[in-house]
Amino acid sequence: MSERRLFLGLTAAGVLAVAAACLIGPVPIPGERLLAALFGGGEVGDRIVLWEIRLPRALAATLVGAALGASGAALQGLLRNPLAEPGVLGVSASAALGATFVMYFGFAGAGPWVVPAAAFLGALAATAVIALAAVRTASMVTLILVGVGLSSFAGALIALLTNLAPTPFSLSEMVQWMLGSVANRSFDDLFAAAPFLAAGLAVLFGSRRGLAVLTLGEEAAAGAGLDLRRQRLLVVLGAGLATGAAVALAGVIGFVGIVAPHLMRPLVAHDPARSLLPSALFAGFVLTVADTAARIAPTTTELKLGVVAALLGAPVFVWIAVRRRVTHG
Repeated sequence: MSERRLFLGLTAAGVLAVAAACLIGPVPIPGERLLAALFGGGEVGDRIVLWEIRLPRALAATLVGAALGASGAALQGLLRNPLAEPGVLGVSASAALGATFVMYFGFAGAGPWVVPAAAFLGALAATAVIALAAVRTASMVTLILVGVGLSSFAGALIALLTNLAPTPFSLSEMVQWMLGSVANRSFDDLFAAAPFLAAGLAVLFGSRRGLAVLTLGEEAAAGAGLDLRRQRLLVVLGAGLATGAAVALAGVIGFVGIVAPHLMRPLVAHDPARSLLPSALFAGFVLTVADTAARIAPTTTELKLGVVAALLGAPVFVWIAVRRRVTHG
């Protein structure tokens, strides 16, 4: 499949997913009323539902998916491992720790921006540690171990805070946020996360040439003139910024960062550089569809996006792992 056709197909699928998310809900909005509300006309109720509830929520799911999909594709290219994903650097767990920290101490009530800001600061702290490791070490294994260590430490602290939660309300708040959701997101939330997300994606797409050269192996890539430390730093910074913004916007969302790049890679001749954009578009599409499914599922309480993403992604992840094991003996 040509890159142009793949891009157009995934873009069309993403637009249709966002449109369906705006149409479908407990109270469906017919197409003609949706178009009228989109351009400022129609009924007041339709405009409120579209502009304050459904459209920002759908766009949030798309942007979070794009950030995680592109980050996963870049990390898989850097580490040359199809099971790598944004969480391998410890950025997701550290962002979750920042959010959990302010909830535990009751700072979340100071304003709607506190929890996302704390999550992003946690992500920045982890990114700084990993970036320092990327510059100082020549070993990719060491970089992975630092990320795994950060993730484990952050996870342990999160478990400690939830275990010591002062009230049932704060415990519920922490657990609910950890499940991941884009419910009740507004355009203000999108505008706050967008600069960091855009910066992260720009850095990742700026590292594409290096990712393509890395397919030759580290020694051959270095011989071809690639600065390995600079390449690691670019991918780590880009993935850290994009993932931090995604977690600040939606909480912890797993598996899409692994699954989307793996499914897109065969369509671009297994070139990690060419897989960045398709992975971002496909992951955005998947999360938008998953969030729509969460909204309309016949359950007493609305399912969380992170739960639906895990239910969809975990079986695919197992299939990827098993197939890799069979292929490589």
